[in-house]
Amino acid sequence: MPEASPPVVVIGAGPVGLTAAAHLLARGLNPLVLEAGPQAGHAVRAWGQVRMFSPWRFNTDAAARALLAAEGWVEPDPEAFPTGADLVRHYLAPLAASAALRDRIRYDARVTGIARRDHGRLHDGTGRDAAPLMLHLASDTALAARAVIDCSGTWGAPNPAGAHGMPAPGEAAHADRIAYGIPDVLGAERASYAGATTLVVGAGHSAMNAVLDLVELAKAAPGTRVLWAFRRPLAAMSFGGGATDGLSQRGELGARAQALVESGAVTALAPFLIDRIARDGKRLGITGRQGERETVVQADRIIVAAGFRPDLSFLREVRLGLDPAVEATPALAPLIDPNLHSCGTVRPHGEAELRHPEAGFYIAGMKSYGRAPTFLLATGYEQVRSIAAWLAGDLAAARRVDLVLPETGVCSGPSLAKVASTVSSCCAPAPAASADQGSCCGTPSVAKPVATTGCCGSAARATEAL
Repeated sequence: MPEASPPVVVIGAGPVGLTAAAHLLARGLNPLVLEAGPQAGHAVRAWGQVRMFSPWRFNTDAAARALLAAEGWVEPDPEAFPTGADLVRHYLAPLAASAALRDRIRYDARVTGIARRDHGRLHDGTGRDAAPLMLHLASDTALAARAVIDCSGTWGAPNPAGAHGMPAPGEAAHADRIAYGIPDVLGAERASYAGATTLVVGAGHSAMNAVLDLVELAKAAPGTRVLWAFRRPLAAMSFGGGATDGLSQRGELGARAQALVESGAVTALAPFLIDRIARDGKRLGITGRQGERETVVQADRIIVAAGFRPDLSFLREVRLGLDPAVEATPALAPLIDPNLHSCGTVRPHGEAELRHPEAGFYIAGMKSYGRAPTFLLATGYEQVRSIAAWLAGDLAAARRVDLVLPETGVCSGPSLAKVASTVSSCCAPAPAASADQGSCCGTPSVAKPVATTGCCGSAARATEAL
């Protein structure tokens, strides 16, 4: 594509966005990356203190490594586990500064809207799909794009503490006492949590990290107390696959968090659904329900680590195809919907599963999962590899699976009792005789889309994974 042609615009200079640019360049296309923050990896820097449970070999991409190798980059130990800060320092920052990409990234460039040129969402019109996509920026500028890959992530849109999917009454009013995600309680924000009682809301890996950090802080700061609120009864909670998890650090994280609950090192509130938050003297009074019983607990601070949701506000004029519950594409949603998906690992998927009704528009990376949890960077890298191949006209490569991922070891919902040494057949390896399909929790070896049904939900085409 000539450089004068409209570029393929990538929104977000995080791990998946920069990888998308690397793959587009490798395909001879013209990428332009728009990053809302002042530097690459802006969201990753916000959780820089957190150690990832996936080793380096799952956190870098071949196309990106090729650009870095040309400049003498030394690859980190593939079996070491980076922190978020390590990921930025040793991978994202050098990649963004590389000769191939540095002039293709615009910082402080927040996208406020996307639409088809001269066609609002309502209007078909002659040649709609052939018209370029127009992006409006907060700087009151606009630019045209041949295609758009939205890799903006979900970090800026955390789920609230409220029980109904909306902020609880009083949540916004007491924002000075409430943090979202994984605050740096052992570092920059230590003074806010030392000696205080903190209520952690959430049951996933982010909540586990926050709880573990607070318990570590309590060892050195007397009076530090941890309350942990779950929405489900404790017997229905899963702390992960333990020793059966293909990522040992992820399995260990869940096992350590479970041990804290079982030992009483933290106070578990399960179930606990938050209805309102108010000032109670010098502390917060959090009113919630445990079954039919109203309960009020007191805490100095709240950490809401209840997952994230996609920001769709700037996509109002784009024709999106979204599952009504998950807010992922209808082809991807059955693979990741926790209401349907009994296994922690997701079958491979690619461009075909990520396609929206708006031609040339894609959502990739964490945002592609909508409200579903448990996303690995390697998934996003494979997504953008497939999309770049499709945009370049290489349909065979777009449909091919170039991804091998570890299994989570999680099938159905184990009780608080120690995770069983065996898992259900849903997570067993695929039968050797079936070369074109794998188990719903394995890594299938497929060269073409395959319709399949079974333990992981309704029929879907297998062309990538979690």
